[in-house]
Amino acid sequence: MNNVSCALTIAGTDPSGGAGIQADLKTFQELQTYGMSVITSVVAQNTTGVTSVHHMPINMIEDQLEVIIKDMPIHALKTGMIANKQMMEIISKKIEKMDAPYVMDPVMVATSGDSLIDTEARSFLREYLLPQTALVTPNIPEAEFITGHSIETLEDMKDAAKHIVDHFNADAALIKGGHMKAEAVDFLYDGSAMHTFSAKRINTKNTHGTGCTYSAAITSYLAKGYSMVEAVQKSKDFVTAAISKSFELGYGNGPTNHWAIRER
Repeated sequence: MNNVSCALTIAGTDPSGGAGIQADLKTFQELQTYGMSVITSVVAQNTTGVTSVHHMPINMIEDQLEVIIKDMPIHALKTGMIANKQMMEIISKKIEKMDAPYVMDPVMVATSGDSLIDTEARSFLREYLLPQTALVTPNIPEAEFITGHSIETLEDMKDAAKHIVDHFNADAALIKGGHMKAEAVDFLYDGSAMHTFSAKRINTKNTHGTGCTYSAAITSYLAKGYSMVEAVQKSKDFVTAAISKSFELGYGNGPTNHWAIRER
């Protein structure tokens, strides 16, 4: 079993199963990657929003990371919700020990609109975690915060991707166009070239956990040895299928269908 691809997610939970750790592990499993997880926060949320959050003690986050690092191979990792600066500091130190590509999903606000990390953590993320990333995957509001610039056009999206790489030393930035009204276009800038990934926009409110799923898929493909461009393209296909066959579950924004790719 030494050829098994292993991926780690460091994130918060979602008991409704559509986002967070649960979505990441479902995605890893569907893409035949052995999934591991470190829980940063236990979040009481469902398709309608967040009710309450309990942050794990810092020493518990550190212990979870240490037992994995000491025992298991890590071929790629991602982070999702990291709620405060103290969590980020210990995670940043542990990432330095992992010789693996790091994908950051800069989770700041849930699909429902609830804020998930504090102001101090947002600043630390921008200044210290971004330079460690192989890829950061912000949606438009997140990219606006990171860059400090308004994003209203496709050219603005491209400029934001370049800005994140050039000014914050991320290896690559993927700006997701889900908040645009036209075709669902994402732009990947890898420091030398701009790559475009487009898909037909799907008319649905069931988008709970799409950011988690997209970044987890990229992490899985990187763990399996695909190039960044290949990983993003395959993940774009995966998340588009998951949205196109999403579920009418719950009273809010329903979850995506993580096994949709199997039904093609």
